[in-house]
Amino acid sequence: MFARILLSLTFLMATLPCSSQDVIYDEAKVPTYTLPDPLRFEDGTLVTTPADWGKRRAELLGLFEDHVYGKTPIARPEGMRFEPRTKITDFLDGKATLEEIRIHFGKGEGGPYLDLLLIKPNRIPEGGAPTFLALNFAGNHTLHPSTEITLSTSWMRSGADDIEQGLVDDDRATEKARGSRVSRWPVEKLIDAGTALASFYYGDIDPDFDDGFENGIHTIFGKPKPDEWGSIGAWAWGASRAMDYLETDEAIDQKRVAIFGHSRLGKTALWAGAQDERFALVISNNSGCGGAALSRRHFGERVARINTAFPHWFADTFVQYNENEAALPVDQHQLIALIAPRMAYVASAVEDEWADPKGEFLAAKHAGPVYEVLGKKGVGVDDQPGLNSPVGNSVRYHVRTGKHDVTDYDWEQYIRAIKVL
Repeated sequence: MFARILLSLTFLMATLPCSSQDVIYDEAKVPTYTLPDPLRFEDGTLVTTPADWGKRRAELLGLFEDHVYGKTPIARPEGMRFEPRTKITDFLDGKATLEEIRIHFGKGEGGPYLDLLLIKPNRIPEGGAPTFLALNFAGNHTLHPSTEITLSTSWMRSGADDIEQGLVDDDRATEKARGSRVSRWPVEKLIDAGTALASFYYGDIDPDFDDGFENGIHTIFGKPKPDEWGSIGAWAWGASRAMDYLETDEAIDQKRVAIFGHSRLGKTALWAGAQDERFALVISNNSGCGGAALSRRHFGERVARINTAFPHWFADTFVQYNENEAALPVDQHQLIALIAPRMAYVASAVEDEWADPKGEFLAAKHAGPVYEVLGKKGVGVDDQPGLNSPVGNSVRYHVRTGKHDVTDYDWEQYIRAIKVL
């Protein structure tokens, strides 16, 4: 118990911002910077055609692997299999079907696995239901208070949300925690909109603390080399394995699956969407540094801070850019560009300065030229829009009132986006 409490306190201390003198929250103090051109090859030549972009895309993806997120195994592990465990056809007063599927990553019962929660409307649209595949922070049982959802038995993350909910370490995988994150997951609204929700707990894939990669999926693939995946890469890989299952379900429209994540899981969603082109819509909610925000702006959280607080998230090679963002061969607008021509949605919150809302907008904006080469349109505006005023086409953006969170307002925009795919 003491060790878990100590780990919880360590986590909370690590997530606190630095002192005000260490962090820029004043636009006048943002340094002059030059962004690398997503349409310029490393040899200096320019992308002018969609065929050119295919080659440049591979080049950029390799740069992000080598310098930021690390190389990720793409192939499914030998012995991976799907085990249906629960099916409730009259969920939400008969409006939905709830299913639980365990995705085993090894041949035996004792290896790492992912528990996928899938809630589908019983009135399936022609062609299948558009689906949000979402990583969650606290276990599938926290999305809805139903006792039909299995309590997670994986390592559980501590955080400020647990304190707000009155939960302590031993509560997070008990009946007390059921529905504790329901404010972020409008399950009934999604079902009423004709969309499905698939979700899994990110701790199933890799525990979110610096353990030397001795747990989770790394037990299959081994300890990563300096240029190989950290936890973000592992979580993104898990999302692709969940997508493998969704491709087997005839009730799911496989051409309209959106990958969604908030905060560090927003970073994960972007990296998953950049690598896996099966995701038709990629949603970054308040993802900040290492996600949608430009690193070169030095606004809010910076590369040195994130690498110090969370050394397990990125490849070890990323630390060479601590206090040295200008030397990065890439920046986050190029990560968003890797999603093209598929839809990307970047969302900010005005009170979430740590995540640099303006930097998130600028990254979305500067991905636009790639979309244009591919015959698509970007955010369509030069300046960050006003509050609660979504903009964009194949790249969409909004900044809403409020803090670092996921709200009904955010979900309303994401539902509109998935409907036009």
